[in-house]
Amino acid sequence: MSTVSLPALSRVAVCGGTHGDELSGVYLVREHLRRRQQSERRESSYALKMVMSNPRAVQQCRRYTEIDLNRCFTQASLDAPICDRTPYEIVRSQELNALLGPKGSAVATDLVCDLHNTTANMGLCFIAFSDSDWICLHIYRHLQRELATIPVRYIHFDKPKNEAYSLETVGKHGFAMEIGPQPHGSVRSNIFAAMQEGVELMLEWIQLFNSGTQFEGGSVEVFTLVKNIDYPRDPDTRDITAAIHPELQDRDFCLLHPGDPLFLCFSGATLRYKGKEPLYPFFVNECAYYEKGIALSLARRRRVVIPSIQCDKGRQ
Repeated sequence: MSTVSLPALSRVAVCGGTHGDELSGVYLVREHLRRRQQSERRESSYALKMVMSNPRAVQQCRRYTEIDLNRCFTQASLDAPICDRTPYEIVRSQELNALLGPKGSAVATDLVCDLHNTTANMGLCFIAFSDSDWICLHIYRHLQRELATIPVRYIHFDKPKNEAYSLETVGKHGFAMEIGPQPHGSVRSNIFAAMQEGVELMLEWIQLFNSGTQFEGGSVEVFTLVKNIDYPRDPDTRDITAAIHPELQDRDFCLLHPGDPLFLCFSGATLRYKGKEPLYPFFVNECAYYEKGIALSLARRRRVVIPSIQCDKGRQ
């Protein structure tokens, strides 16, 4: 496979506080802003913008104030008319699109990294809507090689860009960096440190790429979402009737086979996985997903071949 030439990454954005109670990203952005590094890093080949995505939710230490900001970046939401009754997060998504986009345009930010925490035991995960974005996949491989303190994985949501709903899709390239476990509304020093190191390694890779370093191709492991599973519920009240089974709890990315324990009912009964194929669970018992009707997500693991890439300094 021949080397692919790609334009330099001249403008980079790191966003925190898209969910106001996911505090690693909030404090990382605050620290960078305190150091007045939000516009540009010294002796760097790119402009770095640090963005506090949802300041109202951050101030209240809530996931969102009216609706989930990280579901407001579909093209339909970004094009929606604004009136006095428009939820704040829709208004804010359009402000962020103007700041970092417009989505799908030639003038959009070259790379957007959106910082998140999860209560699930997922380590550090890249979450992206493309499994063929060579920039994101090479950055992912760089972190896999260099970050020794926490496992690094890549989750792929298979949706077209106009239906992709999260903040990082405003950029030409983008991914969410999701790290856990960490309770929402709190910050754990080891999780914060892993996020900080992950961001620094990403910026290190960008500097190397822009300077002309050639990154060799190969293959990487990708987890593509297959489906979400809800909790068992009472048909009348819709209250949940079971919790994640102890044998599954905290075992994100451990292969789930048909017949394995899935839920432990409050009555004491065990419910087992009835799928037709083994799949990999993630976002297991994520606190914020109770309202979304998601007890866990299931993915199929595969290997993706990535080409060698190098910056074409003449392209913008």
